[in-house]
Amino acid sequence: MVLSFGGSRVEDLIDQRISWVDHPFQRLLLTVSLYMAYAFVASFLVIFLYAWIDGQFTADNIPWKNIALYTKMPMTVALIFMAIFTTWSWLGEWRKSALEAEILRSEKLASQYQSLKDQLNPHFLFNSLNVLSNLVYENADKSAAFIQKLSRIYRYVLEAQKEEVIALEKEVDFATNYLELQKIRFEESLQFSIDIKEETGMIPPLSLQLLLENAIKHNIISEENPLFIHIFRKKDNLWISNTFQPKSSQNEPSTGVGLHNIKMRYQLLSGREMAVIQTKDEFLVKLPILQLST
Repeated sequence: MVLSFGGSRVEDLIDQRISWVDHPFQRLLLTVSLYMAYAFVASFLVIFLYAWIDGQFTADNIPWKNIALYTKMPMTVALIFMAIFTTWSWLGEWRKSALEAEILRSEKLASQYQSLKDQLNPHFLFNSLNVLSNLVYENADKSAAFIQKLSRIYRYVLEAQKEEVIALEKEVDFATNYLELQKIRFEESLQFSIDIKEETGMIPPLSLQLLLENAIKHNIISEENPLFIHIFRKKDNLWISNTFQPKSSQNEPSTGVGLHNIKMRYQLLSGREMAVIQTKDEFLVKLPILQLST
């Protein structure tokens, strides 16, 4: 009982001053020194009092050497207690440190992901209004139809922005509506096809919208050079392909949001990464379809 009590007190005392995580060697050295010193003194006193009360010696004839030899067995027990207390203390502090690190990591990842999501709504609105401003000067009827359809699909943007991932089916429906919105502006100069038979799985919200927007913004779209966009699924990947016919100059302003946003969100959500493949005539992006447990 004396040895156990002393071990717990030594650990409590050192816990307030030296951390196992920050200074493991100093902590171990101090623990061993203090506890073994305490064990020797405590054992010596207990043996001394027991032998004196039992009448084994008198005040004039104290066997100091023999009493010291009898502390050998309690000191051995003290080593066992020290190992137990030290291991328990180290595991407890390591677990606490690991939990704190995981909490900080989760909070950091959540903050980073939220920051990426916060880019989507202003990005979509900025580019849609920019398109509308150009369309107003070209055709009033087209701009009116654009505004009506934009108001309907913007509701999806507001809802999707709240989610970390969204069902592939919903994202494909939104992509269809988005492309139909763009056809109001480009008419037959923009052609698209969506070939997805299996719509299970999840992807980061508005990923398709960002890719489609980039394709429309950075490529020539005209009657002579129509832009073809194809969305299809291969196993656990969603492919977005468009004809590669880049503009010689960039007239529309850019917010700098696009492929980087999607890439970063995939890194924070899973270990899988998107892939970008560019050939002479085609630009392809592969988005992994996530199967997240609920």
